[in-house]
Amino acid sequence: MASLVLQFTALKCSPLSSSFLSQPSLFTQHRHNQRRASTSIVNSVALANAQNKERIKLKKLFEEAYERCRTAPMEGVSFTLEDFTAALDKYDFDSEVGSKVKGTVFYTDNNGAVVDITAKSSAYLPLQEASIRKVKHVEEAGIVAGLREEFLIIGENQADDSLILSLRSIQYDLAWERCRQLQAEDASVKGKIVGVNKGGVVAEVEGLRGFVPLSQLSTNSNIEELLEKELPLKFVEVDEEQSRLVLSNRKAIAGNQAQLGIGSVVTGSVQSLKPYGAFIDIGGINGLLHVSQISHDRVTDISTVLQPGDILKVMILSHDRERGRVSLSTKKLEPTPGDMIRNPKVVFEKAEEMAQTFRQRIAQAEAMARADMLRFQPESGLTLSGDGILGQFTSDLPEEGLDLTEVPPAEES
Repeated sequence: MASLVLQFTALKCSPLSSSFLSQPSLFTQHRHNQRRASTSIVNSVALANAQNKERIKLKKLFEEAYERCRTAPMEGVSFTLEDFTAALDKYDFDSEVGSKVKGTVFYTDNNGAVVDITAKSSAYLPLQEASIRKVKHVEEAGIVAGLREEFLIIGENQADDSLILSLRSIQYDLAWERCRQLQAEDASVKGKIVGVNKGGVVAEVEGLRGFVPLSQLSTNSNIEELLEKELPLKFVEVDEEQSRLVLSNRKAIAGNQAQLGIGSVVTGSVQSLKPYGAFIDIGGINGLLHVSQISHDRVTDISTVLQPGDILKVMILSHDRERGRVSLSTKKLEPTPGDMIRNPKVVFEKAEEMAQTFRQRIAQAEAMARADMLRFQPESGLTLSGDGILGQFTSDLPEEGLDLTEVPPAEES
C-alpha cells in the first residue's frame, strides 16, 4: 500500500501528472493493474506454502514407512516369511546342465522349437535333439505347440543366456533300457536293415543301430538285397557302456519255427516269384511254395496265379530248423482240385477245415507206420489193441513227422 502511495505521489509531481490526473480512465486502469499484481503475488505465496506442507507430509510418511520396514517388516503382510520361502522352493528352477525340467512347447520353426520352462531365460530344442531318429522337422517327432514334455538341459547359449534342451538323450537312455528288457525276455523284434558291410548288416531296433553278423543271418540271399527290409531279430548282446548291440536273425527264426507244426495254416505275403515257385514271408520266415504245391491242376506260369504282395493262407508241409527252410502248400487246401487257379477265395475260406482233414490223415498214416514197425519188431513185446492203440511206443520218426507231400486230398464224404 505504501508503494502505491509513493507511486501516486511521484505521478502527481511529475510534469505529466496534470494530464494523467485529467484522464480518470487511465488512472483507474493503472490501479486495477496494481491490484491484480498484488493478488498474484499473494496467490503464489499461498501455493508455495501448500506445496511445502505436502512435501513435509510426504517426507513424514516415508520416514514412518522406512522405520516400519526396519523394525517390523512383516507388519500388515497377509503371508508369513515361511510361506514366502515355501513359494520360492516350489518354483525353484535348477538350470544346471544334466538336470531334467518340465516344459511346454511355445512355437516351432525349421531349426527346432522354443520351449517355456518357466525360467528367467528362454530355452530352445534344436532339430537334431528332437528325436532319436532323424527328422526333417520337429513336428515329425510329434513336437507341436502346446506339447508338455520332460527335457534334458544339455547346454547354454552364451550369446543370449538361453538354455539348450534335448529329447534325444532321454529317448536314447529309454531305448537301451527297452533293449535290455527285451533281451531278458528273449523276445523277437522287427529290425529294419539300414546298412551292409563285409561282416554283416546294420539293423535299426528301438531307434538304436545294432549289428547282425553274417553268421547270424538265416538267409542265403545277397545281403545287398536286404536293405530297407525288415527281419525278425533277437538280442545277443546289449552293452550300453560300450555302445555295443549285437543281434541274431537265426535265433529269431529258430524261435518262430518252433511254433510251426506240420499241417498248420499260416498267413503270409508273396515276396518274390521264381520259375520254380514263390517265396512267402510267414512272420519273418521265408517259405517256399513250390510250383507243384500251388494247385492240383498244373501251373505253367506262376504269375497268372500269384503276384508279389498278395496275401494268402498256406499250410506248412515241412521245415528244416537248421537251415531255416520251410516248405508250403496251397494245393493241400483246395476243396476241389484247381480252386487255387479258378477260385482262390474259397481256398482261403476253407483253409482251416481242409488242414484239419490233412492232419487227421497224417495221424492215421503215422499210426499205420507204427503198426508196420511193430510187426517187424516182435521182440519189443508191444501189442496192438483191437482199436489200433499201442501200449508203449517210442517213435523213431523225425520230429516234424512224415513228409506226406504226395498224400492225395481227402474226398468229400
